[in-house]
Amino acid sequence: MRRQKFLTLPAMIAYLTYIGMFVPLSTDLYLPALPEMGNYFAASEFLVGLTLTIFFFVFAVSMILFGPLSDKFGRRPILIFGAAIYTAASFACAVSADIYFLLAGRFFQAVGSGALITVATAVIKDCFRGRLMTKILAITQALSVIAPMGAPLIGGVLLTFTDWRGAFYLLTILGALNLFVSFLFCETLPEERCYRGDVLHSLTLLGVVARKKYFMAVLLMFAILSTPYMAYLSASAFIYVEQFSLTAQQYSYLFAVNSAASIAGPIIFLKLKNILSNVGILRLTFFVSMLSGILVLNVGNFGAIIFLLTFVPFTMIGSVSRPFAMDLLLLEAKENVGTASSMINFVPTLFGSAGMMLGTLPWWNFVDGLGIIIVTATALSLMLWILIRRRHFGSARQSASDVVNN
Repeated sequence: MRRQKFLTLPAMIAYLTYIGMFVPLSTDLYLPALPEMGNYFAASEFLVGLTLTIFFFVFAVSMILFGPLSDKFGRRPILIFGAAIYTAASFACAVSADIYFLLAGRFFQAVGSGALITVATAVIKDCFRGRLMTKILAITQALSVIAPMGAPLIGGVLLTFTDWRGAFYLLTILGALNLFVSFLFCETLPEERCYRGDVLHSLTLLGVVARKKYFMAVLLMFAILSTPYMAYLSASAFIYVEQFSLTAQQYSYLFAVNSAASIAGPIIFLKLKNILSNVGILRLTFFVSMLSGILVLNVGNFGAIIFLLTFVPFTMIGSVSRPFAMDLLLLEAKENVGTASSMINFVPTLFGSAGMMLGTLPWWNFVDGLGIIIVTATALSLMLWILIRRRHFGSARQSASDVVNN
């Protein structure tokens, strides 16, 4: 690991994990309060739901911008900027007087989150190599699911003694803590590896990464496969509260149980790496995903618990594929790591935003809609993998991403 004056290796892992929690905290923490917010602002479900959609869309765009900027100016300045703007935006959300001011706050929360996540991914590549990098990715992925597991529960508890603003005040405090630690962080990008061109030309690095067809095809394959989880995120409240008539507190419990299943994914990934080839892991991923989608479609409507049990396998295999995909793609990133990291985070987030919109389409019921999304996304991802294996996106040379063929 590149030397840090104030942060030891465990502290660095904890900090990178903490950064990774900001996106799920920014979305899941206030999910139980969505109905209350609609009543408070006298706003439609569409406008209230837009607080989620706008966050993910702007988050995706901001990541694609901050990657090249971190390659030019370094990781630390972008990290400090992201933490500062996130903290200020969270406070703006907490004091919002109308839904449009809240949407503006969410816009800038997403900008700050994009800067943080992009830098965190690049720092892992800067600091770690080989199997250690694989382990760090798995550890941070495993620990980061604490946020989506606990956020709805915390949000539900907050609603017992405060209103929806409490969630955003808490995010303000967490953002301020992140800002403090970011000043202790030492730069990990050597000066000789910084991009020497001007700011505008640094954005052309995106084109350099995007022209790597093999890299982009593998990234797209995993991004498509991650889409159904975001559909679940946007539709889960409607499924549990409206379709299955649960209370907001009961919903938060079941949501937390599903999120807890994600903890096992990175641990399973490390075990699978020792006993299966990369192709074997991919085959298992596709099989479990398709099985989960078929079960959701056929028996998911029978009750809240049954729906949860049919969707949990997809959650678990999704948490296996995330560190797997990150490991493959970071190995491929030989230069312009910040830009590559932004692309690695941008594409899945963009597809995730589409997934959120798909999840809340006017389906005859949301459970069937989610099942259709899972089956379709798995089939598309599988077809893309077949094309990759047939060398439609690059030569037969052995590269880091080429391990999906071995």
